Amino acid sequence: MKKVSVIIPAYNEAANIEATLQAVRRAVPCDELIVVDDGSQDDTVRLAKRYADHVCSLPQNYGKGTALQIGWRLARGEVLLLLDGDLKETAAEAHRLVTPVLEGHCDMAIAAFPRPKQRTGFGLAKGLARHGIKMLTGFTPSAPLSGQRAIRREVLAQVGTLDHGFGIEVGLTVDVLRAGYKVQEVPVEFSHRQTGNDLHGFMHRGKEFVAIGRALSRKWRESW
Repeated sequence: MKKVSVIIPAYNEAANIEATLQAVRRAVPCDELIVVDDGSQDDTVRLAKRYADHVCSLPQNYGKGTALQIGWRLARGEVLLLLDGDLKETAAEAHRLVTPVLEGHCDMAIAAFPRPKQRTGFGLAKGLARHGIKMLTGFTPSAPLSGQRAIRREVLAQVGTLDHGFGIEVGLTVDVLRAGYKVQEVPVEFSHRQTGNDLHGFMHRGKEFVAIGRALSRKWRESW
């Protein structure tokens, strides 16, 4: 079995995927690099094939949760590193996530991003996610919505099916903690695309808020 598999879901990331994959190849422990293209309409697949060991192309856009589910089941690594496709050069910092898992300090490491230079939105989605995770598990995360994670394969195997849509990170954190595994947040100098304070940005965050609420409601019902 390979040691570290890097899994990157991507949707219309032609502007970012090449720099992201180059950074992973250059600076991150990686025995296997998998890109799951989630129905992109641009050159994401063509560019990804230059660097990835395997590119899985989905016929339509199913969402990040489905893409990650397919990706980790294809992977053969003992440690799975889940990264977004828009990290660009900062993806080189992902080695900081892999190390504590490889060394046995935790079962899942979550990247805590630097404080953004410009505040976007009102923090409602993040606040809901943080409060919900604390209520359900007792753990208070500083980065409840971070999708950049390193996790042991057996942990994902026990958790099983990942949530779809914007609730995936919250659902995964709750499931991992409830299963008795150790979670650690790691400061990492990542940078990626942020939604702005325009109509599109507020609509995006509104959908995120609703999806997080649904994910937390499902986890609450599961606890009874």
